[in-house]
Amino acid sequence: MLNIHSLCTEYTNELGQPVKAAQDINIEVPEGHFFTLLGPSGCGKTTTLRSIAGLERPKSGEITVSGVTVYSGSRGVFVPPNQRGFGMVFQSYAIWPHMDVFTNTAFPLQVGKARYSRAEIEAKVMKVLAAVQLDHLRDREATKLSGGQQQRLALARALVMEPKLLLLDEPLSNLDAKLRELMRFELKRLQRELRITTVYVTHDQSEALALSHQVAVMNQGRIQQIGSPRDIYERPQNQFVADFVGSTNFVEGIVRSCESEADCYVIETEIGALRSVSVERVNVGDKVVLSIRPEDVQLTDEKPADVGVNSWQAMVAQKVFLGEAIDFRITIANRTLLSRTHPSVRTPIGHPIWAYVNPNKSVAMPAVAS
Repeated sequence: MLNIHSLCTEYTNELGQPVKAAQDINIEVPEGHFFTLLGPSGCGKTTTLRSIAGLERPKSGEITVSGVTVYSGSRGVFVPPNQRGFGMVFQSYAIWPHMDVFTNTAFPLQVGKARYSRAEIEAKVMKVLAAVQLDHLRDREATKLSGGQQQRLALARALVMEPKLLLLDEPLSNLDAKLRELMRFELKRLQRELRITTVYVTHDQSEALALSHQVAVMNQGRIQQIGSPRDIYERPQNQFVADFVGSTNFVEGIVRSCESEADCYVIETEIGALRSVSVERVNVGDKVVLSIRPEDVQLTDEKPADVGVNSWQAMVAQKVFLGEAIDFRITIANRTLLSRTHPSVRTPIGHPIWAYVNPNKSVAMPAVAS
């Protein structure tokens, strides 16, 4: 549905220097999918979204939607944003304060090129207001809506034109934590029910994991990895992705052997030998970094029956009760690891504890040269 090939977008900063905001971006989004651009501030995700929308003019590359080219650097094609037929919701919502809910939603139909009768506008507006659960507030002034209601109104206004593509630029960032969580469910429900192809920009990793069919993690203008939320979280391809998406333990080591039958590597590390998997092939003698998620460091008070590779006796250094879980800081051979475990583990600080890591939950990746 959406295809982006070798997209590069630059702009000039206040010193007149070129800034490569998005470099060599390649994306394919199937029809009806929810695709998220995830990364820290300044990584190029919003520039990429604005390039798709036509609000930025790229330097090179190509963007096609449903087979129609809206931008091509090599062929000199640039379709203006108002002719692309996309819906867009900004961080600020941009709701007209002097209009009520119905009029805000109807506005794009009234000013667009197509001419609709009053009955057609009424039907289209009430359909999308019902979808976002605002039909009972059609006559309410926009300024008297809550934050969540304003966000849904902005969505309704974007959806009323039945766009081929919906572009969302951090639409939940202005909401408080509880409302943000509620609106994630609303967004996911709407997207699944309406089957509208969506590209979403956020720096919030939990938002990206909760909403998306696929996630592209960006850094310094480049895509670091594209995959399903589970792949991004459980099989990061490099240290940046592992560190940015959730929290993790990094353990340095050297590849000692490859167990081809088990598709596993034995890594010699500062806490002993570790069996591990790897997204990319690594060779014996390579320096690697292991990424081990805190929830995959399993703790028990009892000595396991099979003590060996991937299990150690550790010492509890610190712990923090979180209600549904406990964060433990444990030390193994003077190295501290973070473990998030069930509150039924009650080992006191300063006491020994046994730790175990499933080899499939330890991911080796090439070490970054310093």
